[in-house]
Amino acid sequence: MNAEDFPTPDVDVETVDPETLKDRLDAGEDITLLDSRMQSDYEEWRIGGANVTSINVPYFEFLEDDIDEDVLEQIPGDREVTVLCAKGGASEYVAGTLAERGYDVNHLEDGMNGWASIYEAVEVERYNGAGTLLQYQRPSSGCLGYLLYDDGEAAIIDPLRAFADRYLADADDLGVDLQYALDTHVHADHISGVRDLDAEGVEGVIPEAAVDRGVTYADELTTVADGDTFQVGDAIIEAVYTPGHTTGMTSYLVDGTYLATGDGLFVESVARPDLEEGGRGCARRCAHALRALQERVLTLPRGYALGGAHFS
Repeated sequence: MNAEDFPTPDVDVETVDPETLKDRLDAGEDITLLDSRMQSDYEEWRIGGANVTSINVPYFEFLEDDIDEDVLEQIPGDREVTVLCAKGGASEYVAGTLAERGYDVNHLEDGMNGWASIYEAVEVERYNGAGTLLQYQRPSSGCLGYLLYDDGEAAIIDPLRAFADRYLADADDLGVDLQYALDTHVHADHISGVRDLDAEGVEGVIPEAAVDRGVTYADELTTVADGDTFQVGDAIIEAVYTPGHTTGMTSYLVDGTYLATGDGLFVESVARPDLEEGGRGCARRCAHALRALQERVLTLPRGYALGGAHFS
C-alpha cells in the first residue's frame, strides 16, 4: 500500500523528526520502536542500538477494527512508543490506531527514508596535518566519508551518491573548491558518488586495480596506483595500496597523519577478503592478502591515526 492509501487517523498523532530521534539515541535515552514494515525488510535493515527496544509488527496486523490481542500484547503500554515504516504513511495510521486504544505513541516522520537522509559531519580531532579533516557519518548504514580542505581546496574520500549534492554545497559553504573525489575500492554495500561528482567537474579517482574487475566507467575517471599523490592546499593525500578486502583496496594517507582505510580495517578485526573471489584456493589467497595488508600498514611511519569507511 502507498502512504495515501491509509486512512487518516481519527486522533491527532504526534510526529518525531529523524534528527530528534537521532539526538535522543545519542543522549542515551531508552527508545522503544514499533517497526511496521514487512519482516523481510525489518530483518535486512532496521534502527538499533544498546538503548533501543525494537518490535516488528507489520502494518497489516492493524487494518482490522478488531486487532488481535496477541498483536497488542507485543506493544508495551507503560512507555512511549515510536512507530515507523518505510515512508511515514503506514506508521501514522498504526500510531493513530494505537492512540485510540490508549497507547502513548508518536510516529517517525518520513519513516526509514527520513532516517536514511541523516548525514552528519564532525571534525576529526586526531588529524594533525594541514587544513581540516571532516568525517561524514550516516547512522542508517554506518557509512563514513572524509572531507579534507585547506587553502581554498578540498577532496572527498568515499563519497556516497545519495549525498553528492551535499558535498558540493558544503564545499561552497566552506568557500573551497572540491577538486577530488576518491574511492578506496569498488563498493558493494552502497553506490559511490564519484561518478556523479566527476560529472559536476570534480576529478573522480578510483584504484587502478578496479579496471581489472571490469569497471566499465574506468576510462571516464582518473585511476590511482600505489604512491600517487594529490595536493589539497598544503596537504598531501598519498595512495597506499592495501589489498585484502578487495584486490584493488587502496587506503589514503592524509598529510602523513591520518590513514583512511576504506573497508580494509575494523576496530576489532579486518574486512572479509573472500567476497570478491571465492572458490578453490580462496583461503590461501586470502591469507597472502591479509599478510600483505598487515605488512603494508604496520611499516608506515608511526604517529598516524586510522579511520575506516564504516561503523557498526
